[in-house]
Amino acid sequence: MRALVAMLALMLTAGCSADPVMAEPTLDGKPPIVIAHRGASGERPEHTLASYRLAIEQGADFIEPDLVLTRDGVLVARHENEISETTDVADRPEFADRKATKTIDGKEVTGWFTEDFTLAEIKTLRAKERLPQLRGTAFDGRFEVPTFEEILTLLAEANRGRSVPVGVYPETKHPSYFASIGLPHDAPLLALLDRFGYRGRSAPVFIQSFEVGNLMDLRAKSDLPLIQLVDAVGGPADRPDTSYAAMTSPAGLKMIAAYADGIGPNKTMIIPRGALGSLGKPTNLVRDAHAAGLKVHPWTFRRENYFLPLGNKGGVNPAGHGDLGGEIEAYLATGIDGLFSDNVREAVAVQAGR
Repeated sequence: MRALVAMLALMLTAGCSADPVMAEPTLDGKPPIVIAHRGASGERPEHTLASYRLAIEQGADFIEPDLVLTRDGVLVARHENEISETTDVADRPEFADRKATKTIDGKEVTGWFTEDFTLAEIKTLRAKERLPQLRGTAFDGRFEVPTFEEILTLLAEANRGRSVPVGVYPETKHPSYFASIGLPHDAPLLALLDRFGYRGRSAPVFIQSFEVGNLMDLRAKSDLPLIQLVDAVGGPADRPDTSYAAMTSPAGLKMIAAYADGIGPNKTMIIPRGALGSLGKPTNLVRDAHAAGLKVHPWTFRRENYFLPLGNKGGVNPAGHGDLGGEIEAYLATGIDGLFSDNVREAVAVQAGR
């Protein structure tokens, strides 16, 4: 056992990495974009104005808000409509009776849900770190839950005087569920984007979803760029007879290209990990997607050892920081057109150094 532990420790610090690959071009030949995943969420509580502001300061090309709706139909930024992991709602006695159990996308979920609160009530809550064991709680309680309108206002102010604006990359969370309870995303989302000047194919925006019908509906109403999110397992909640594996076959990618401009895959679909967690040989997904005319924006790149491939870990402490840049370099070599990262500073540094 001691020999095995010693061997693993040596591998962690020996810089093991994926086999070298020849660098492939992006779809349009432009540099890959850095998408601030929920803002600079590796340094501030996710989906807060502070997180988005820091991401902009650190050089993000796009900031990403996940969008859910309040009872009065306002789009707010939360990773899920169940908000006990990212706010202090569970500690607020005045909202104890709002705790509920619901079926969301076929799964039973218990907690507090944005659709049961007015915006005014949501604004009394304070954000907290979703991964406290890895990132601490120093900023808990400092920030509100922002509306999508407030995020677009922040971007408008930040982009004043910029020749290349920072874009926005909203995700519609559980769109078929919200539509089923009379709170569809489409109208308020498109209305706000239009009001803030996001119009046409070249607008600095991508709208993303793990579902299919929502994107098809948006395509019928708008020519803004759309991204089909896909995962390594499962399938779209609104297409129970369809798998993401089938959607990312060459034939499936051609079907996606009929309504979307790109895909946002789990990064392991591009470079799988081996049995010990090391990076393996890249798949053909990027090449196949490009052949279908689709951009590829994988998720999510994080600097904590807990998330890094074996050869890029910086030790055995899960909360310690490893060589995120090395992992990103391996993926950029496959020709990806952008990437989602919690750690904007590190991702931008790699992008700038290419």
